[in-house]
Amino acid sequence: MSNLDNQAFWMPFSSNQAFKENPRMLVSAKDMHYITDNGQNLLDATSGLWCVNAGHCRPKIVEAIQRQANLMDYSPAFQMGHKDAFTLANRITNLAPGHLNHAFFCNSGSEGVDTSLKIALAYHRANGESSRTVFIGRERGYHGAGFGGISVGGITTNRKAFGSMLPRVDHLPDTHNIQHNSFSRGQPKWGAELADELEKRIISLHDASNIAAVIVEPLAGSTGVLVPPIGYLEKLRQICDKYKLLLIFDEVITGFGRTGPCFAADAVGVVPDMMIIAKGLTNGAVPMGAVLTRQDIYETIVNNSTPDTIEFFHGYTYSGHPLATAAALATLDTYEEEGLFTRSQEMSPYFEEAIHSLREFPNVIDIRNMGMVAGIELEPKVSSNTTLAYKAFLKCYNRGLLIRTTGNTIALSPPLIITKSQIEEIVEILGSALIEIDQ
Repeated sequence: MSNLDNQAFWMPFSSNQAFKENPRMLVSAKDMHYITDNGQNLLDATSGLWCVNAGHCRPKIVEAIQRQANLMDYSPAFQMGHKDAFTLANRITNLAPGHLNHAFFCNSGSEGVDTSLKIALAYHRANGESSRTVFIGRERGYHGAGFGGISVGGITTNRKAFGSMLPRVDHLPDTHNIQHNSFSRGQPKWGAELADELEKRIISLHDASNIAAVIVEPLAGSTGVLVPPIGYLEKLRQICDKYKLLLIFDEVITGFGRTGPCFAADAVGVVPDMMIIAKGLTNGAVPMGAVLTRQDIYETIVNNSTPDTIEFFHGYTYSGHPLATAAALATLDTYEEEGLFTRSQEMSPYFEEAIHSLREFPNVIDIRNMGMVAGIELEPKVSSNTTLAYKAFLKCYNRGLLIRTTGNTIALSPPLIITKSQIEEIVEILGSALIEIDQ
């Protein structure tokens, strides 16, 4: 593609100038690989963008989308519906832990976050506690690109350009601490006490009667793979229960086998009051997200209105879109038929061992992992206005490996169909890149 042809597309979260001077174009994908426009095989170590958990262009998912597009391309979700949306809601809630047995469909994690915040406000209002309007996020948290998600999120670069956001928001400290937890395998031992900040500082400042919800990623992905310390999420759950705060898990990245079981909530044994899912829900094939809620949250809002009235003034044109529900149902079938959540748990120890073999490579200051996700943090050096992690990204791409970088951290989250030999290939190419960028 010539430079003239690539100017119209304003690319998201990208250096448009640099890319359009030297484009990296993908033309097809299959299983564990992309194919570039120059015919190169590119081993996908990031599941696209944390979402292609079952690998690319899986036949059952492709066929389901094609079949649905030929049968019914669109169905409105306002005051009517189609069967697959209800079937999917039942299947997802049956997979979810605890009593998360209602699903509100949206089209992305960003929309899911904003939806969950609105549900929290609506629930407290219907419950006679309309003063509960404060939201608690976490520093370095990522909750999408909407104004609500940016407000409760805590990544500085995502916030600084947009000025005022939601007015009543506070943030817990992040859980990252190299001094105590460097090179931890799985959940680190230090850091559960960081959850006490919710009670000691934040609740003391705002008063619990004003706080609507606490929203966190069980494992923070986009900020650099920050794994929850042992006992940390359990403490958050206990404090939220004590003060009647809703606990929301953003499982957009961690859902559908990434940490081993279907959800990170299952992996840590903590059930939230709401859960946001997207990405792996449709294997990235069609945009879709959902907010799963407790039974009593749904009932409190719905039963607060008279029959034949709209109980919750919120929704999207594409909520429960027929192509998305077809893709999601086929994706769940693929996960189940191929035992991919079990496979994730079985492959995790091998993945962990392989990734931690990079510990002594140049500029590596930390490696952290949980399930089939890992972060390799490099020295915060900048060379020619480029971080070492981004230089490694370019080296890997040219060698046939797709990794993801966020700041000084290389993030890996390969499809769950990955083989041991492909894990070895990732480590070999990445190790060579780390050596080259140090020279």
